[in-house]
Amino acid sequence: MNSLDWAVLIGYFGVMVAIGVWSHKRVDDVSDFFTAGGRMPWWLSGISHHMSGYSAVMFTGYAGIAYRYGVTSFVTWSFPIAVGIGIGAKLFAPRLNRLRSKLHVASPLEYLKNRYNIPTQLALALSGMLLKIVDVGAKWAAIATLLSVFTGVTLTQGIFITGCITAVYCTVGGLWADALTELGQFVIQLCAGVAMLIATMGKLGGFSALWTVWDKLPSGHADPTAGPYTVTFLLAFLFIKTFEYNGGMWNQAQRYMATDSARSATRSARLSAILWLVWPAVLFFPMWCAPLLVHAKKPDASDSYALMTESLLPHGLLGLVIVGFFSHTMAMCSSDANAISAVFTRDIAPALSRRARGWDSRAGLLAARLSTLVFLGLSMSIATQVNSPAFKDIITVVIKWVAGLMGPIAIPFMLGMLRAFRKSGPTAALTSWAAGLVTFFLVNYNLDGSDRTGVALQYQVSVPLAVSLVLYVVIGLVRPEDTPERDALLARINSDGDGDGSGTGTGSGAGSASAAVPAQTGEAKALEL
Repeated sequence: MNSLDWAVLIGYFGVMVAIGVWSHKRVDDVSDFFTAGGRMPWWLSGISHHMSGYSAVMFTGYAGIAYRYGVTSFVTWSFPIAVGIGIGAKLFAPRLNRLRSKLHVASPLEYLKNRYNIPTQLALALSGMLLKIVDVGAKWAAIATLLSVFTGVTLTQGIFITGCITAVYCTVGGLWADALTELGQFVIQLCAGVAMLIATMGKLGGFSALWTVWDKLPSGHADPTAGPYTVTFLLAFLFIKTFEYNGGMWNQAQRYMATDSARSATRSARLSAILWLVWPAVLFFPMWCAPLLVHAKKPDASDSYALMTESLLPHGLLGLVIVGFFSHTMAMCSSDANAISAVFTRDIAPALSRRARGWDSRAGLLAARLSTLVFLGLSMSIATQVNSPAFKDIITVVIKWVAGLMGPIAIPFMLGMLRAFRKSGPTAALTSWAAGLVTFFLVNYNLDGSDRTGVALQYQVSVPLAVSLVLYVVIGLVRPEDTPERDALLARINSDGDGDGSGTGTGSGAGSASAAVPAQTGEAKALEL
């Protein structure tokens, strides 16, 4: 990098902070901070949903997969995500929006205290929060790895720089700042990705390289599945990502909750699905061609894209592509921070503290901002340990830990919104959650904590979710716990319409979901558990 590249990078950081400061005036209470007050346009929500779904891990871990195995990086990653989001556009997106518009909640998990009970809500919230600290830690490590390639700064320095910049804008501006910075980041990534595509084609013979390069690439590079990324892995990944990207990752649920209506949430999901189908293919093509242009130095080839960028692009454009790396990571990490803050402020703190249940609007907003800072600090600390023996490497954390542990947390949350599973109550939810976590340990590790060998990756990540799903359904049938109160709650989530169009209540998470419903109606009384 030279002075021009640094100017581009510093300018980008400055714009992100400026957006956060500008967004500050749009945040008056927790509703604005966590769900944008239900006023976010569907197209902004869709772009934000897409951008908050992946990070610089694509340019490190998945770049390594593309370098070694080729097209399977797209077929077994972004393609099933696009299909999963498309499935959820009608199944989950509108229901998540009604959590805000009809139940007046600010956190995706806030409805669980009425759908199940407070212990269930607390168990899912705490376990999910711990998982996201590790997940976001991996994202910080990924971007710091790239930064070290270009600038020579240490891993810790890179984590500190990106974390502090992100902390400023997402803490000050909340979800509005997240979404608006993600829009800017999308434009930057669009320019950077196209520049890299053109540079790659120019090096390999021009536009015709799109169809002539395949004979020059290593054997099997064009195969849709390769190595450990088999058809079984593809199906398992589709199974997992349908839950994860439709709300299992809480930051994705917030994007649907932030739109003004259930219909807008559906449109938002469809836009995100289209972007997932088209845009990663543009980004992946240079990665597929990387074996012809550079020789990766790391065993997992996670440095291949960074090396290729340095060799192909002039200064200025190089800085733009580096900014593109940052844009994805900062988008995901800031959105995760906001979602975790919502869960802590609205779900965990009120369940553990009587004082938190009495927070007014100002106190709740202060708690939201402080918890955002704490989460970012913890994830940055974890990031410095991602390559330690406990975590192995970046791609292991992202694929195995997140995919494998997300399912047991997401099953009670996601399926709890559907009428078909109305008989599954607290027993089914807690049992399926606990069994899924235990299963993850058993399929991945021996009793002494050492890695379990001989279990294919697709089973390591999919079996925990499958166990949780089966137990959730079976226990619901064997020990049904449907009640008039829970049926009334499901009726509101599944009925057409969008409530009164308001945001969320500004009270604490302990009672706002039911307190916001008009008390004179029989349905409202049924919600007051």
